[in-house]
Amino acid sequence: MPKACIVGSESVRMIELGHPWIIADAYTKRWPAGEAGELVDLTDASGRFLATALLDPKERIVARVLSRERVQLDRNWLKKRLERAIALRNDHADLADSNAYRLVNAEGDGLPGLTVDRYGDFLMVQIYCNGWKRHLKLVTQALDELLSPVGIYEKGRPQKTRELEAESDSKKYGRLLTGRPAPDPLIVRENGLDFEVSLERGLNTGLFLDQRKNRRDLMNRVKGKRFLNLFSYTGAFSVAAAAAGASLVTSVDASPSYMEIARANFRANKLDAKRHEFLNGDCFAVLEEMGRQRKSYDIILMDPPSFSTTAKSRFTTRGGTSDLVAAAVKLLKAGGLLITSSNHQKVDVAEYLKELRRGALQAESSLQVISLGGQPEDFPYPVTFPEGRYLKYAICVKG
Repeated sequence: MPKACIVGSESVRMIELGHPWIIADAYTKRWPAGEAGELVDLTDASGRFLATALLDPKERIVARVLSRERVQLDRNWLKKRLERAIALRNDHADLADSNAYRLVNAEGDGLPGLTVDRYGDFLMVQIYCNGWKRHLKLVTQALDELLSPVGIYEKGRPQKTRELEAESDSKKYGRLLTGRPAPDPLIVRENGLDFEVSLERGLNTGLFLDQRKNRRDLMNRVKGKRFLNLFSYTGAFSVAAAAAGASLVTSVDASPSYMEIARANFRANKLDAKRHEFLNGDCFAVLEEMGRQRKSYDIILMDPPSFSTTAKSRFTTRGGTSDLVAAAVKLLKAGGLLITSSNHQKVDVAEYLKELRRGALQAESSLQVISLGGQPEDFPYPVTFPEGRYLKYAICVKG
């Protein structure tokens, strides 16, 4: 019988509104002792049952709601949730030319704190909640039964990822849970293009799956255009642009190792990297130098990490976006497109648009938003969970 854990009136209200997180407060401090991964009954002060939750007592999010009903986290319950997630992708996501996408999007698929990504014949599990650790074998068994992958990996999410990012390229954060190991690099398909990923090395695999639909949109806009990709990472947007017929693709990133992977991705798609530019350096410094050289572009895309540090500058989404917009707009032709993206969960759409406005005013330029998108269909989120709508992707025309 699960322990009964009383929550305060604010948490009662949030549960009834459908929010899946219980944040640590004075009430949770009085809960009976428990271990990460236990199932508990959340109740109000009168003892009324509210939800079944997965306990994670040492974290800020001390419990995650699995269901408003009494449930057991067993094979049958888990398989039903996974089957529903798989069906959503089959019914609603355009994956005809892609074999790399998200299969389970945590809270968005009723499995808070757990994600599962497909990379070709392999699966990647990530847990953002210690409560899932004791259920990991159950997860892999259910995935094996439903999908029969060649192998299933887990990639850990260590603390202090900001500090680790710079040294993480070669370090192994992924481990094989079951099945056969994947080649390294593993080649996967997205929108009919090939990309290298690593299921073992690095904090990330080398391809951000939540931008798949946005890369396809870019391919429809870039033919014959000069395209500048800032914070280009492993060059997925650059490959998409070059493959779609951009006359020049300039990729800029501070990491030499990412730049090498970008070149490899060009080669994987039989694209002549020598026809395009790969610039290793701080994006602000590169933009300044380009300004002195009077370079100009038809489309500029900036998809910075929420936080990054180089020898010359420190970038954060709050505050840094406006300076970046101001610097980039100066290199953009009149009528050209400025495409800006952010995955910072704590910056909502309204706040993000204010950053774009500040940048435009700083550059004494006008920007018209013609499209405001986010993550694709395989990254669903409940309407009761606004934090799930994290990706902002704005396409603006320079006046």
